[in-house]
Amino acid sequence: MHQTGLLTVLDVGNSLVMPGIVDCHVHVNEPGRTSWEGYWTATRAAAAGGVTTIVDMPLNSIPPTTSLENFQEKLQSASGRCFVDTAFWGGVIPGNQLELRPMVQAGVAGFKCFLIHSGVDEFPHVRDSDLHTAMRQLQGSGSVLLFHAEKEIQQPLAEDRDPCEYSTFLRSRPDVMELEAIRTVTELCLQYQVRCHIVHLSSAQSLELIRTARKAGAPLTVETTHHYLTLSAEDIPSGATQFKCCPPIRSIANQEQLWSALSAGDIDMVVSDHSPCTPNLKHLDSGDFTQAWGGISSLQFGLPLFWTSACKRGFSFPDVVRVLCKKPAQLCRLDNQKGSLLPGHDADLVIWDPEREFVVKEENIHHKNKLTPYLGVTLHGEVKGTIVRGKLVYFNGSFSPQPLGEQLLINHNVAQTAL
Repeated sequence: MHQTGLLTVLDVGNSLVMPGIVDCHVHVNEPGRTSWEGYWTATRAAAAGGVTTIVDMPLNSIPPTTSLENFQEKLQSASGRCFVDTAFWGGVIPGNQLELRPMVQAGVAGFKCFLIHSGVDEFPHVRDSDLHTAMRQLQGSGSVLLFHAEKEIQQPLAEDRDPCEYSTFLRSRPDVMELEAIRTVTELCLQYQVRCHIVHLSSAQSLELIRTARKAGAPLTVETTHHYLTLSAEDIPSGATQFKCCPPIRSIANQEQLWSALSAGDIDMVVSDHSPCTPNLKHLDSGDFTQAWGGISSLQFGLPLFWTSACKRGFSFPDVVRVLCKKPAQLCRLDNQKGSLLPGHDADLVIWDPEREFVVKEENIHHKNKLTPYLGVTLHGEVKGTIVRGKLVYFNGSFSPQPLGEQLLINHNVAQTAL
């Protein structure tokens, strides 16, 4: 690294040096819900986890990123507060179709929509008519539409079950909700030939639909998350609402199918879906899964979470780079500067020891709210240092004195590698 005109050598011993992680699914919640998280704490947690680029979701901030004016407010709130580079998703909600093109021009990475209630009233979900309108707006823009792919279905009246048992919550979000939503996504993707992306796939039952659509020419990509690959329904204790997320964590058998799909390339990438909240919203006192906020905090621990499981399944370091760095960068049209160690790319690096074990402890967590299902878990792969654009932002537990991350505005007209 160049510092004060002199070449500085950073001796990292036998540590592994890899492209920095690109986490393209992070809820920072600023402005408006900074008691949940914020750019300062989220990007410090990212840096401590070897994540050099995050892409911030359009909710649960207030206002949500659903108009050009709101996007500009978000950029202002993030300015000077990011320890790693940060890009931004816009949102598609009913009635905001004329905001989409201006937001593309202003540099959003793409757009997210919900096919079911989002959990916050200021980001309403879309109907089929809204989707067709949005797709027409996005045709030819080079942008991408992300889907929270669950749909309400007619279900038999629920029996009176204990709300503190995880199985009660799991029964309320069956696989068919994802399956029917993904059926809608694949049909739209094939009809309009607009890039589409399924966020946080949890149900392996949808994989055949996805494979069929891709073979038919759908420009469709898919992510899953660290929690679906690490946690399983069978192991969630009664009242442990820190495990609640939507779609839900499913069975061990389902998890194994997700790993197989990731290995085969049917799932393109793995992200955190970091979705924190204040502890009271998790209702730990009552342990009621039906009332608790759905979201898991894991931004800081994505790399070791993934490696702890992946190394036992024959995944190599190039596989890690593919699913945690290259593919997320491609999705966001950032692969001309992020996700690979290539001449001309940003010098974004993670320095880590894949063999070193550590225990997740509250005092070492840099997220604003420390509640996570990984507390007390032993993981393999300790991050030692993180470099963003050639500047050291984290090393051996210490951060750069000032935030050195930049805002990334996406130019969709630049030709990029096809996913």
